[in-house]
Amino acid sequence: MQVSAGDLSYEWIEDWASFPDSPAARSGWAHHGVIDAAAGDVIVCHQAEATILMFDTDGSLTRSVPTDLLEIHSMTCGRVDGQLNLWVSDPGAKRSPELKYDYPPGERKGQAAKLDHDGQIVQSIFAPDLPVYDDGVYSPTAVAVFDDLLGGNGDVWVADGYGQSYLHRYDRDGNLLASFNGEESAAGRFDTPHGLMIDTRKSEPELYVADRANARIVGLDLEGEFKRVINSGILSTPCAFATDGEVLAVAELRARMSLLDSEDRLIGYLGGNEVVCDRPGWPNALDENGSPVRPSDAELSAGKFNCSHGIAIDGSGNIYVPEWLIGGHFTKLQKI
Repeated sequence: MQVSAGDLSYEWIEDWASFPDSPAARSGWAHHGVIDAAAGDVIVCHQAEATILMFDTDGSLTRSVPTDLLEIHSMTCGRVDGQLNLWVSDPGAKRSPELKYDYPPGERKGQAAKLDHDGQIVQSIFAPDLPVYDDGVYSPTAVAVFDDLLGGNGDVWVADGYGQSYLHRYDRDGNLLASFNGEESAAGRFDTPHGLMIDTRKSEPELYVADRANARIVGLDLEGEFKRVINSGILSTPCAFATDGEVLAVAELRARMSLLDSEDRLIGYLGGNEVVCDRPGWPNALDENGSPVRPSDAELSAGKFNCSHGIAIDGSGNIYVPEWLIGGHFTKLQKI
């Protein structure tokens, strides 16, 4: 099946990756991101476990790396002083099938974590010492690193998207430099700043924030100064970003992908299927007892997204999109 937006066309490839099959994988509510590694691997997380899975671009599993995290929600690679590490956000909670997919009770121990090649945690950034966290949850959803490849200083940006809707800037050693909630500028208060990306398509790199519940992208400079809001009615629920040259691809939770040009103008949508979001139980289905279950294959329509949550683009312009539902759903859009 072929999908297009503007002059861009892709072959839609369903379930292209060979995920290991297990009862946990089938019952786990996948809630993860994806990245394209410099070596050509496509890196994603297991549906139920905090295990990193690496695939080649044909979808064959090449490596499995367990971690001591609770959940791997999003990932990014950062090279600082020549050392390449994987940074992940761990919201500190995972929906449990034993609890009918509610979150377990108790304190969340969210963190942003830097991992080595073997999945070992070499640095953790926990909740900063701010009044908002005296009683408030810290539940990070994204990390961005201003690294060597971008001419950066190693700063680490953390989005507390599922907690207090704050954005925190740290130096490479994890020392807090500044915190933002949007009220410091004309942007206004963030609401679920879910995804982060350092955008290099313009003359100066900028930090893009997927401010999901506000249906917008907020652009900041790398000191945290407000630059712009990208909305104009073109976005609904931006979750995550990836770029292919001058094109910005935005995974939107409400069942579509938006493609923007170098000036952040809409090129078009791929896989648009917002009507599915009105289905009882979305992004899942409901059984006869009203409990969440995985949608049927017929409900996961080819050529239509259900709940786009993460996004990555490889060096050939192919797009990879994991979705947020029981058992997971992972689509490849092969550039034509």
